[in-house]
Amino acid sequence: MNLTGTPLLLLAIVLFVASLALAMAQWLGRGLRVRRARAVEQRRAPLRALSYLGTVLLCQFTAVALVFVIVNNQNQLYDSWGDLLGTSNHVRAVPVPPKDEGLAGDRPGNAGGPSGTPAPKVAQAFHAPDSDAVPRSVKQADLKGRLSGVDGEVLVWTPPQYDDPAYKDKTFPVVELLVGFPGSSSAWFGETMDATKQLEPLMKSGQVTPFILVSPRVTLLGNTDTGCADVPGKVNAETWLSRDVPQMIVDNFRADTTPDRWALSGYSAGAHCALRLALAHPNRYRAAISMSGYNNPAGEPSSLTAKDPKLRETSNPLYILTHAPTPPNVSLYVTGKRGDGLEDATALQQAAKSPTSVTPVETTGAHLTSTWKPLVVPSFKWLTGIIPPR
Repeated sequence: MNLTGTPLLLLAIVLFVASLALAMAQWLGRGLRVRRARAVEQRRAPLRALSYLGTVLLCQFTAVALVFVIVNNQNQLYDSWGDLLGTSNHVRAVPVPPKDEGLAGDRPGNAGGPSGTPAPKVAQAFHAPDSDAVPRSVKQADLKGRLSGVDGEVLVWTPPQYDDPAYKDKTFPVVELLVGFPGSSSAWFGETMDATKQLEPLMKSGQVTPFILVSPRVTLLGNTDTGCADVPGKVNAETWLSRDVPQMIVDNFRADTTPDRWALSGYSAGAHCALRLALAHPNRYRAAISMSGYNNPAGEPSSLTAKDPKLRETSNPLYILTHAPTPPNVSLYVTGKRGDGLEDATALQQAAKSPTSVTPVETTGAHLTSTWKPLVVPSFKWLTGIIPPR
């Protein structure tokens, strides 16, 4: 049973009500027992006290479980028991990734054989999302990363124009959506962020570019945040997100294959990832949206990149920006409040040199999805100015 959606919520409600009913039954039954012989009551008093204590603990447990399920449904933090318990591991192997040749450069055979003909695309099987919190218009692929050695789900939504016969020969720009830590790949599509519900009417009316939206698994190593980095011997998270996932989209959808038509968007730890991936791979991405992100990987204490001094330095988006051979041609939309991302946004803006551009946006809300959800529309309208429809 998934940890998000209606079935587990209904079960939690039933168990909580049942525990309350049991407590009431014990309390009412006490009135009947007072008529019995006092000696018998005294002998059974310790056992009765233990049963009362057990019932109280059961009520507390079911109440906490119900609150957890409600909070988890609202924020879509965990999809599976493995994610919750920290036992899931989506790293099959940790190979050394080959040289990055940019978008559409990682297909087997790369540019093709001696004849120069394009290499065949790798078809992917799609099915309905595992989480019933996700709209049925979203497709899910269970991708085995060829370059990264990572296996994980990837959720894909195509815009209204995608199946319109008038657009049958058109390709579409792509936005990768990254969640925080912990976080479920379904969060962007479920009620947590409601990306499709908010953006679909704006895409139909032409106010927002019709993007293909892609939400890949970000939690790869149980209760450890990868920092979206390639960490030798442990995980190739960066290769998974910036190479395997894009290649699958290019192979299976009418997606643009130029970096000028690709972008990332993320919140919290996912915002940090969006910034560092865009700045590190201007040959793959044109823009990034960061909601309450951070530059220093230590912003997420459980991050692998925060624990290694060298990775902590080189994984910092500000370091990547200031040490780039030439200013990367990327545009960044960076939101945050004072003490929660705004100062990092300002630091990036001050360090940026053309053609890099940084747009800081001050917010006032807490570090919660309730703050980031209302930012979806304005951030995608900004992105439409960077990647306009065509």
